[in-house]
Amino acid sequence: MKNIFRAVVCFVLSAVCALAQTAAPGMDLSNDKITLTVAAMGGRFTKLVMREGDGTSPIHTIGHFLALDGFGAASEEEQALGMPFHGEANRREMKVVASNTAGPVRVLTLQSTLPLAQETLTRTMQLIDGENIVYVTSQLESALTIDRPISWAEHATIGQPFLAKGKTVVDMPGVNCRVRPYKPGSIPGHLVYNEDFQWPMAPTIDGGKADIREVPTDHNWLDLASCQMDTQRRLAFVTALNLEKHLLFGYVFRRADYPWVMSWMNFTGDERIARGMEFSTQPFDVGHRETVAMGPMFGTPTLRWLPARSTIETRYLMFYTRVPAEFMRIDDVRLENGALTIVDHSGKSVTLPASREF
Repeated sequence: MKNIFRAVVCFVLSAVCALAQTAAPGMDLSNDKITLTVAAMGGRFTKLVMREGDGTSPIHTIGHFLALDGFGAASEEEQALGMPFHGEANRREMKVVASNTAGPVRVLTLQSTLPLAQETLTRTMQLIDGENIVYVTSQLESALTIDRPISWAEHATIGQPFLAKGKTVVDMPGVNCRVRPYKPGSIPGHLVYNEDFQWPMAPTIDGGKADIREVPTDHNWLDLASCQMDTQRRLAFVTALNLEKHLLFGYVFRRADYPWVMSWMNFTGDERIARGMEFSTQPFDVGHRETVAMGPMFGTPTLRWLPARSTIETRYLMFYTRVPAEFMRIDDVRLENGALTIVDHSGKSVTLPASREF
């Protein structure tokens, strides 16, 4: 338990350090609808705004960063060799290898070498005029001559002012879920550790249930829970809806790439409040050994293999848009026939142009 707490403290401190490193203005990638700011350090997404809006960005101050090749604390041996919490990808400066900031299609391609993991990461962001969407493609190349299991998490996190008590809800096609097996930090937890449940009603320590779509208004707590994405879907999604501003932010991704979404519910009651929507190859932010030992959970793999001297690829999109005031709960997000269709529980829907499918 002490080691876990120490790892969490290290993560918080490292996040502050990373923010200090990326405090300088990042690279802006814009079309006629949205502007994405990308930091050179780790290729971290630090801001996303609509061109015709009030400047509200849903992304938390720590940004959307890539946890690779590691999600959580490294082993003692890895740490001794310099491997940081959440892997080295978010600590390496990425070089611009291609950029096109004019014309109907805007592209930014970044690349970095991960010397500890002996991998090369290439990341391409693409915006197309008329679309409220960022398309993200990543390739990871191994320099090793053996196959290896990898840890890969898109650490997507929302924060203030988009995230607010009683005003923001998160939706996903979650099925089977599990609360993280141990206490993640010093703030009191509210959920029953290592307990399984069906999304979104999680068991609480007082014998009740909590709807973890919502940010609680009556108390502060810190918990982690991971959900298996609906195995009948080829594409999964996770969204965050601000009920007051009527703004919707979300991701669509291939379930085969990211079969899990981990919810980091850092409900501190102050400016540190954060809600992670972390889609990943594994359910929890734990080391490689624990991930491999875990085996499949709910019949779904908890790791991905990177073959020897080979390259694997992931794709997803990120979107940000206004929605009708009636929107309260997102039931579905579909990418098909050149459109992204968002369906609310009210029966209303919004359709966004989306010319790139995957």
